[in-house]
Amino acid sequence: MNRLINFILFVALHNLLTSCNGQAKDNSTTPKNTDKNELVGGGCDGCEIMFVGMPTNITSTDTSAGWTEKGQKLLVTGTVFKLDGKTPAPNVIIYYWQTDNDGYYSPKQGMDENAKRHGHIRGWVKTDEHGKYSIYTIKPAPYPNENIPAHIHTSIKEPNIDNEYYIDEFVFDDDIFLTSEKRKALENRGGSGILRVLISGDVQIAEHNIILGLNIPNYPETNKSEKQSGLDIGEDNPSFIPYHAFGPDKGTRTCPVCKYGRFHGIVYFVGNNPNWDDIKKWLTFLEQESISRSKYLKAYFVYGNEKDYNKDTRQKELEKIGLELNLKNVALTFVPSMSDTESEVNLNEINPNMENTFIIYKHRTIIDKYIDLKPTQENFKMISNTLDKTKSEYFDLQEPKHD
Repeated sequence: MNRLINFILFVALHNLLTSCNGQAKDNSTTPKNTDKNELVGGGCDGCEIMFVGMPTNITSTDTSAGWTEKGQKLLVTGTVFKLDGKTPAPNVIIYYWQTDNDGYYSPKQGMDENAKRHGHIRGWVKTDEHGKYSIYTIKPAPYPNENIPAHIHTSIKEPNIDNEYYIDEFVFDDDIFLTSEKRKALENRGGSGILRVLISGDVQIAEHNIILGLNIPNYPETNKSEKQSGLDIGEDNPSFIPYHAFGPDKGTRTCPVCKYGRFHGIVYFVGNNPNWDDIKKWLTFLEQESISRSKYLKAYFVYGNEKDYNKDTRQKELEKIGLELNLKNVALTFVPSMSDTESEVNLNEINPNMENTFIIYKHRTIIDKYIDLKPTQENFKMISNTLDKTKSEYFDLQEPKHD
């Protein structure tokens, strides 16, 4: 009988929580304009519950009720950035709620009736002056008898925006239910919601940064850069398979981010306007950085000039440069064009008319991007400083073993 009651409760809660069709708040914090088409984020069914039971004083670290219960202990920690992906955002409230170790949003006796649909594993953090936050909880279980990936719901309340809005649920890279189709369906609201965990004792740790306003409808700010090339900071660096002409994996078609996505990576794209003198300077710099940083950095040159493309000619062209510069660590790769779908390089959304696009990622997530960057000492130092500042304190932890 108890199992039947739990199942009925789960179905009711599941139906409520999987419907995000837009709903304005019905409490005193409701904005004057309640048209969901005007609300930042477009409205969110259930997000208004973040205000139910919200503490007066919220800190940058929260320990959920689940932390002391059965289940895999989990720490989600990172930085919330403004829309540029580089400026830390203080005083931002993140509200989270999740299933327990059995896959239910299980309420507890004495909970506010309006909050029960989110279960008892819920909480709040407010970013500190450096935009940092940390959530100690357990890894949620997927819904019983469903093929929906396990997830942690999240919504955001910025200090200067009237209403709350939701960002991508936190899901787990190793979840068997997170299929390629479901990955492609992610909205990347606030950046990729995919968590990649590391192991420290009995705790799994996931670093996760959030980019305010990224892919959020009606957001009051925009990125004003006139030059557009590459995906946004906060999104996942996509898988693609260029031809490796020289250096690591020579003679193969290897996905850079798939094979070497664990630490830092730099992907240096050049399309239809190669400046070979500058390219050689950049490759020499990247080789030096790769040597000094060893396993913590993998660098790739991806050449996608579609003009007069010939595979054998392109192969020999890059081999000649690799030998000339005596490259040992930087991979020289190529694709027929930046819009090529067979290699899936098109997923990177590189503008071939830009002289170059530098994508810097960490644990597969884009953390910085530069367009039309000249090979000056100042810019070399800027790249080095970016790598130094974003080196993770968790780099040396182990990844979990997968079956």
